[in-house]
Parts: sequence; structure tokens; C-alpha cells
Amino acid sequence: MEDVWFGALLAPEAADGDRVLRHAELADRLGLDLVGVQDHPYQAGFLDSWTLLATIAQRTERVRLVPDVANVPLRPPAVLARAAASLDILSGGRVELGLGAGALWDAIAAMGGPRLSPGESIEALAEAITVIRALWTPGDPVTFSGGHHRLAGARPGPFPPHPIGIWIGATGRRMLELTGRTGDGWLTSSFHSPPEAVTAQARILDVAAADAGRDPAAIRKVYNLGGSLSPLPGAGFLDGPAALWAEQLTELVFEAGMSGFVLAPGVEAERDLRVFAEEVAPAVRAAVARERGRPAPEPVRRPVTIPDLDEPGRPRTAGGDPAALTPDQARLGRRLVDVHDGYRAQLRQVRDAVEQVAAETTAPRQDGDRLALRQNHWTLGVFCATFRRLLTVHHDVEHGSTFPALTERDPALEPVVKKLEQEHEVIAELLDRLDRACAEMIADPARIDRVRAGVERLSQALASHFAYEEAELAEPVGRLEIGLQPEERSWTCPRPCGG
Repeated sequence: MEDVWFGALLAPEAADGDRVLRHAELADRLGLDLVGVQDHPYQAGFLDSWTLLATIAQRTERVRLVPDVANVPLRPPAVLARAAASLDILSGGRVELGLGAGALWDAIAAMGGPRLSPGESIEALAEAITVIRALWTPGDPVTFSGGHHRLAGARPGPFPPHPIGIWIGATGRRMLELTGRTGDGWLTSSFHSPPEAVTAQARILDVAAADAGRDPAAIRKVYNLGGSLSPLPGAGFLDGPAALWAEQLTELVFEAGMSGFVLAPGVEAERDLRVFAEEVAPAVRAAVARERGRPAPEPVRRPVTIPDLDEPGRPRTAGGDPAALTPDQARLGRRLVDVHDGYRAQLRQVRDAVEQVAAETTAPRQDGDRLALRQNHWTLGVFCATFRRLLTVHHDVEHGSTFPALTERDPALEPVVKKLEQEHEVIAELLDRLDRACAEMIADPARIDRVRAGVERLSQALASHFAYEEAELAEPVGRLEIGLQPEERSWTCPRPCGG
């Protein structure tokens, strides 16, 4: 049985390429084992996966790189073999190759690809694997004649510096049997195959591997995941806190032989990746190590330098004259302040709620009030999580539209924008710590002091960050006539203590 790997599955959205790269870099810093990138060449809104993987390789140090999965009907296997080997060379041996037989045949045909039946697509994939492995093997020129792919004296090379694993995306019986006979790994997804289906699919794969004289445990079984990381447990698979995730994923290690879990992060991607890397992965690894009688592995994480929000070296611009703005331009600049004022007001409500719950926690309680007190702590946790989500959306809007528009129209703002983006990372870390403190408080109400400290630190950071952003960007937003996108601002301040 192989060690359990953990990773991130990223959607290569062209409109948010910088964000995709930031998430890949974060995965590397957090010590995740791999970054997977979807490959849909027919999707006009997606970056090319190989171009993106090469860029990620340049900006990371240790994380493995995987197309999850490469669309073989639109990627000739001989070219794919050279591309994967080249990236393996350039990345220092960090590539694994996910392959898929294809789907969405109308879209594939629209790009000039073949339209294959299910049986033909499996035959074509099996031939592609033969072609790829032949071109990774030193020797004479290769001749191969298949029904879908051919080589007529192609010279092997370049050769990958480490044995690249071929991981096959499979759910149906014939694809699972092909994976068992020929694959180094198996990729499947909770979006299509729930846990009970995965266990049954793993049995089909294992039987095929054993029938082919192979060790089923040597095939890495990787599960792409979607779920909801939240302080409170829900009703479904991967719906709840990190401890619930760890329990359910550990069960899949032993019941289905899974040896890899790759998270497709949600709206709060940075938080999801941090919790997955720092809480879920270590807990699963420790549980698996205990069961196998091994010491728990030490988490691998690169040190993260968190800049000081108040450092005197913050970049400053000469700035324009606010008095020179037209009334409409002045209103645009004021809009930035108004947005921040909304978050300031919401944060004050969070602080008031924390103090209210803290007072109730320390006050003498009758036995009949304990359930109401516990409900107060749950409500406060949801309250903090709502603020975190709304603020994260605000920062994502700035990253995706406001900041690029500013630097495109006034390149002199680039240093300020870069600094603000760094500060967003600091604030994301503070939000994560507050989230963890809320989870601890729900388990132990005496930990309310950690929530109070987290809210206070976040308040200080946001006060400094908002003031800096307004001083540097309010005038340019108006002068350059940058229209701020509307944001979700739905907000209901609960009264946790029934006041």
C-alpha cells in the first residue's frame, strides 16, 4: 500500500489566471503533494492545460503536476509523450500523466477531433498508452500500427528523469479493467462516483490487476473531491468540519484502497486548501500510520513569510488631486470607501456578538439554559463564517476586476496593487485562524477567548488595510473611472443570546 497523497484540483479559467496560479503556489507552500489541472481543450474559457502546468512548474518547487485528465482524442499521444517528458525534465521529475478516453463528443468534433463510440474510445486510449510508453523507452525507432494511432519509425525521446505514472480516468467496467491491466494509477471523482460506487469500482480494478499478474496495491487510486468544509456537520459526504472529512477519507483508504485525495476548492479556495492541507491531510496520515503500525509522518510545509500590514515601507504613489475630480468621478472614488464602510459596520456587529456570547458564557447558568448557550456558540460560528465569506468575495472581485483595470490604465499603481494583494493573503490567514477558533469554541465554550482575540486581530488588520487602500486608490478609481462591481452584501446580524 502506497503512502496517501493530497492535492488540489484547479479549474484553468482564463478570466482568472492569476488566481489559479496563486492557488497552485499556495498548494506548494502548504506541502500538498500534487496540483491537478482540468483539461478541456474545447472549452474557450479555459487556459490550455499544458501551458498552465508549465507556468505552475516555474512558480513552484516541490508539488507534483498532473493533467486531470488529458483529453486523448484532442492530444495526439506521440506529441503528448514528448510534452509530458519535456515538462518532467524542466520541473525536476514532478509530472504524472492523467489520461482520459474522452467525452462531450460534439465539442471534440467541433475542434476537429474524432467522434468515437464508447468502445472505440477505450481502444484508442489503450493504443495511446502503448505509443506513449514506447516513446519514453530508449531504443530503436518505433513502428506501431493500431486502429486509431500509428508510429512509422518515430525516434523515442526525450526521456523523463523519473518514471512518469500513467493515471487513467475511469468509472465504467471496461475502463476500470483497462486501468487494472495497464495503468499506474486510477483517477475518479466524487462528483460522479459517490463513496459506495468508488468501493465497488475499486474491486473491479483490483480483480483486473490480479488477473493480469499485477499487484493491485501498487496502482495509485486517486479520488477528486468536492465538499463543504464548515464548523457544523451536515448530512452528506464531506459535509462538515475537518475531523469529519478525515474520518470519511480514512475509511476510503481502508475500504477502497484509495491512496490519493485531490480537493477542488470552492468559493473560499484559500481557506479550503489550508484546512485540507493543515488539518485533514495530517489527520488521515496519522490514522493510516497508526493502523499500519508506523510513526505518523511529519507534515511538509515551506515557511510562509507574512508581511506586516503596518510596515513603513508600504509603497506610495504621488496621487492626483481629489479636488480635480468631476462629481461623477468623486462618487466613484467614494464608492470604494462606502464598500469598506459596509465591512467595517459588519465587523463591529461581529465584535458585539462575540462580547455578548462571551458574557453569557461566563455568567452562571441553569441546566435548562445549556442548550440555548450551545446554540449561541453555533450561531456565532456561522456569523463569523458569513463575514469571512463576504470579505473573501470582496477580495476576489478586487483581484479579478478592480486591480487589473487600475494597473492597465495606470501602470504606476502596480507596486501598491501588489502590496494590497500581499495583504489580502495576510487577512486570509487571519480569517482562517478565526474559523479554527470558532470550531474550537463550539467544542469547548471556554475557548471563546480565542475567538475574541482573533476578531480583535482581524479588526486591527482590516482597519489598517482599508485605510491604506482608500488613501492610495480612491482617487485613481474616480480619475480612471473604474466601475466597482456589485457584490453580494446579504447580511443579517443574529442576536445569539436572544436579546
